[in-house]
Amino acid sequence: MIIDTHIHLYDPTRPEGVPWPEPDDEVLYRTVLPEHAKAQAVPEGVTGTVIVEASIWVEDNQWILNLAENEPFIVGLVGNLDPLSEDFAQNVDRFAANPLFRGIRPRTHAWEQKGVDNVMASMEKLASHDLELDTGINESIVEVASRLPELRMVINHCANLPADGNPLDPARVDLVQRAAEQPNIYIKISGLMDLRCQIRPAPTDLDFYRPVIDTLYDAFGEDRVIFGSDWPVHDKSERTYADGLNLVKAYFAEKGEQASEKYFWKNARAAYKWIDRT
Repeated sequence: MIIDTHIHLYDPTRPEGVPWPEPDDEVLYRTVLPEHAKAQAVPEGVTGTVIVEASIWVEDNQWILNLAENEPFIVGLVGNLDPLSEDFAQNVDRFAANPLFRGIRPRTHAWEQKGVDNVMASMEKLASHDLELDTGINESIVEVASRLPELRMVINHCANLPADGNPLDPARVDLVQRAAEQPNIYIKISGLMDLRCQIRPAPTDLDFYRPVIDTLYDAFGEDRVIFGSDWPVHDKSERTYADGLNLVKAYFAEKGEQASEKYFWKNARAAYKWIDRT
């Protein structure tokens, strides 16, 4: 079983269009619906996906839930709601009524800069619904995790560690390690070829990415690492979906069957509590 926890869906041909991606993005500005995601993922053995909402429009959370209603390949949605908005609690109550709504990934970083005290009520609201938080990495995240251990958190895209052939910044590594000290924080090993690496086409040699993956695996261990493709953004790497998947398959094959199962689906089940729709 493989659960891909980081795929985006959108359709620029809708009457209202989309707030992202931009029309001048020659790679991403196209219609991306469940059938397109399945065409990439299913032939590679992927059995389900958690959609991560990329739109800042509240109603686009419902748009994804509507798509998912009759599409069992979608096992969860990480929505997009602003923790600083006045209607945050109301929106959480609304969307959490759908069991496929599994958490949020805010697309604005303003809430992380306002001070933890200003967002704790919103974070507590998520936890009260047993929802998770997808996030970047910074000092505020570590503090929230410490103060609210019942809130599951997933750091996206390798905690922004760059894969560029250079030694990793010790300060960044230290932040990763301090985040990993919080047992309610998971790490998504995703975006390796498209975000962490700027070489085009992206290298397919596992050893090029090994310093990043090793740093994350050593910090979080086999129980808190999670797979995500970051498709269709992955296409910016000029590599195929299969290339990205095979890269992490090779790494986790070295760790053994148990670690592979945890990375590819079991840890995602613990973090997201995604819905088995088979």
